Amino acid sequence: MMKRIESPQNSLVKYWKKLTTTRKERDRSGEFIIEGFHLIEEALKSNVDILNLIIREDVEIPSHWNLDQLFIVEVTPQVAAEFSETEHSQGIFAHVKKPSTQDSEKASWTKLLLIDAVQDPGNVGTMIRTADAAGIDAVILGKGTADPYNPKTVRSTQGSIFHIPVITGDLTEWIDTSKEKGIPVYGTALQNAVLYHEVKKVGKFALIMGNEGAGIHEDLLAKTDKNVIIPILGQAESLNVAVATGIVLYYFAT
Repeated sequence: MMKRIESPQNSLVKYWKKLTTTRKERDRSGEFIIEGFHLIEEALKSNVDILNLIIREDVEIPSHWNLDQLFIVEVTPQVAAEFSETEHSQGIFAHVKKPSTQDSEKASWTKLLLIDAVQDPGNVGTMIRTADAAGIDAVILGKGTADPYNPKTVRSTQGSIFHIPVITGDLTEWIDTSKEKGIPVYGTALQNAVLYHEVKKVGKFALIMGNEGAGIHEDLLAKTDKNVIIPILGQAESLNVAVATGIVLYYFAT
């Protein structure tokens, strides 16, 4: 199944542009745009609901991709430029539905990453990718955190957005629920904290990571079981939040 679009004024093209530029539209529709061969291949392998595969007229679709039942839209370079988010576009895109998570799945999660108001899409995407690599059950994004379906966030996940549940939620509720289930909750802080590797691991945990400048909100820190710190051994003032996440997450997850 294929159609061709040549006009940037086409209503579908305008909609795809909205999905790439507007969080409100992504939230309203439950849909987003991905760009590039790697992300689309990860989406295909993950059985994500792909509504349209969009291909620039001068680009070839890899022969090993299974495109059964996919609707393919061929577009001109002028049309592709309307919703491309990369400087050197590979000319291939997909219009996809956001992955969904059932409540029954949430009950089994025992290793969680909670993200509090991390604003940089690149950091959030890297944190999701790191959680995926470390075998974490899910990532919970609190208020003020970058949209996981922002094109920059999606690219930074390198496909992990399709491998691990990523949901938005009230972090206070998630902390309370975790503690009720006997899952220890750890925050990262500069005061009243112990070295992360001095904490005895128990195989389950919820780790909170906070805003790049302000850290974790004090109301959340007040509810943790223990707060941890990563020692700075050199002259750096601090660690990037995504790097810090990797260090602490791998300690607790392995």
